[in-house]
Amino acid sequence: MGNRGDGMAAIFDDRICELGEGVLWHPERGQLYWFDILAGRILARHGSETRQWDLGRIASAAGWIDADTLFVATETGLCTFDIGTGALDEVAPLEADNPATRSNDGRADPMGGFWIGTMGKKAERHAGTIYRYYRGEVRALFPKITIPNTICFSPDGRTAYWSDSVPRRVYSQALDAEGWPVGEPSVFSDREPDGHKADGAVTDAEGNVWIAEWGSFRVACYSPEGMELEVFEMPCRQPSCPAFGEDGYGALYVTSAREGLGERADVHDGLTYRIETGARGKPEPRVIL
Repeated sequence: MGNRGDGMAAIFDDRICELGEGVLWHPERGQLYWFDILAGRILARHGSETRQWDLGRIASAAGWIDADTLFVATETGLCTFDIGTGALDEVAPLEADNPATRSNDGRADPMGGFWIGTMGKKAERHAGTIYRYYRGEVRALFPKITIPNTICFSPDGRTAYWSDSVPRRVYSQALDAEGWPVGEPSVFSDREPDGHKADGAVTDAEGNVWIAEWGSFRVACYSPEGMELEVFEMPCRQPSCPAFGEDGYGALYVTSAREGLGERADVHDGLTYRIETGARGKPEPRVIL
């Protein structure tokens, strides 16, 4: 994987998130965006400049459409988000008739689509589904998911990865030339024996899968075959989602959460971190409306 970085997780942004998630490096703006899901807000940072938008609803994941617009998943729909004005406009409903569910993990795919998982607001068993938005269509792909996570894609767009965090299994799924699943998913990594719980994930330019492991104080890198290659220790108990960014995509950003920690939470939980891993990521693909 080339020369390694120093591997130390440094604080990138010290604004506390109850449930930090959905981190995205916008390749045209050179800015980092992420969510505090339960607070219904989007945060951004570029150098010392910080911004924040309160959406008034739960939101969890984003892609980018152009230099001025994000594609945002909320508890009731998939929306465009105008970075300049803060305007949120619905593109397609997402379980809008079910007030018991919300959006969770999601990511754009290399074909211009967007995958998004839903889950029960109280993590009810099998209440969620993983969907794909593609050129105006929202199609359910995998039903009866409890906590959908780890959505990311191989660089060539022909393999998707996803997980249900409750059984602690990550799956791989073959995709056709338009990015739709072909056949049944297979187990990529079963973490039940060692207790690690896969949360958000991203692939690097070589196709390795970087997974934030909730509750384990770590981000782990796995080969495309599911072999653990490297582990980066985190100061926060619940790292939640990684994304590569900056020139050359050599920095790994990682959100974290304080949710559920109570008195166990400390000053490191809920912050957003930056790690020099020595790996190289790739720009997130554009979402095509």
